[in-house]
Amino acid sequence: SAVTLNSVGFNMMRSVGPAAGGIIVAAFGAAAAFAVNALSYVPLLAALSRWKPGIAPRNAPPEAFGPAVAAGLRYVALSPNLMRVILRGALFGFAAVSVLALLPLVAKSQPQGGSLLFGFLLGCYGLGAIAGAVLSPRIRARHDNEMIVRLAFAGFAGSAIVLGQTGSLWLHALAMLPAGASWVLALSLFNVTVQLSTPRWVVARALALYQTLTFGGMAAGSWVWGSVAGAEGTGTALTLAGFVLLFGALIGVWFKAPEFGTADLDPVNRFREPALRLDLRGRSGPIMIMVDYRIAQDDVAEFLRLMRQRRNIRRRDGARNWALLRDLEHPDLWSESYHIATWDEYVRHNLRRTKTDAEVTVALRALHRGEGDPVVHRMIERHSVSQRDDVPLMGKIEVP
Repeated sequence: SAVTLNSVGFNMMRSVGPAAGGIIVAAFGAAAAFAVNALSYVPLLAALSRWKPGIAPRNAPPEAFGPAVAAGLRYVALSPNLMRVILRGALFGFAAVSVLALLPLVAKSQPQGGSLLFGFLLGCYGLGAIAGAVLSPRIRARHDNEMIVRLAFAGFAGSAIVLGQTGSLWLHALAMLPAGASWVLALSLFNVTVQLSTPRWVVARALALYQTLTFGGMAAGSWVWGSVAGAEGTGTALTLAGFVLLFGALIGVWFKAPEFGTADLDPVNRFREPALRLDLRGRSGPIMIMVDYRIAQDDVAEFLRLMRQRRNIRRRDGARNWALLRDLEHPDLWSESYHIATWDEYVRHNLRRTKTDAEVTVALRALHRGEGDPVVHRMIERHSVSQRDDVPLMGKIEVP
């Protein structure tokens, strides 16, 4: 609801803003319009200065910028559901922006075309956005996410084609209503799906990537459809954009939009950093992890199925060189191995585990036939050993 309200606010101001700016320019000049715009940020800055969000205690040092961005990209790349949402958001932005980019030309094509007509069409778009927000709860209650996405793509496609193929002012005004509603339905749904399908530790990075590709699609679409309009005419550009949107609706037959809220993405918070007999620093590494299981032959098929899920979870949360090994002399002995760059990264890797991820861990432990839990080996990889590394220091060995 909050995301939808935010979208409504943007679309309402997209309608009201140009009209207010035009009045100020007409009465006081362009400089006054820019001055009012600058002053409008003062309340926002004041609100942000008074906002004191609670800061959760850290269990690991903060990530450096580069590795943090890489972790976000890796998580999204290894999450098929997120990739579907982000790519369809980019496609929607690329095609749907044609209406907003070419709307001044649509208004100018009318005999009475001018700033007043352009503002009127934008007002219809804003009314459609408000209607979409009001109807959104009812639509979500009756349809799954994929059906809503298809409706939004198809609704915006119809608006673009009507704008491109007809010359009636009233048809143009009516076409802007479903365009505004479809814009709010699609982008708010994509936004919420990304937020509710991503754990808290990476949600801001996933949302930033979604917005980058969606707004990047809008930027590219504005240039492409403007170029097409310049070469072939506004009507042709809008019609082609409408067909691209219809294609975006058909994609859902093969790549459905995921339902959000089906996974518990709260952190498990069970990890406790083990007591080590080596004096490790946070940047020490690389760290190699091996987990030993004893699996009965009858459970091998289920074990391998769970390990496929475990591999994706490990890699998504930062593991590298993941492998599953089976002892040739003792076939019931299996070892899961992977590498982590540093000890700090290993701590973060474990803190990122969600309750849904933990279900795989519980299932694997249930298959383990050894005494107690599976044995975990934590080792630091050394390609050469200096004499200093072999000398105990106050009961410990110092590892740089």
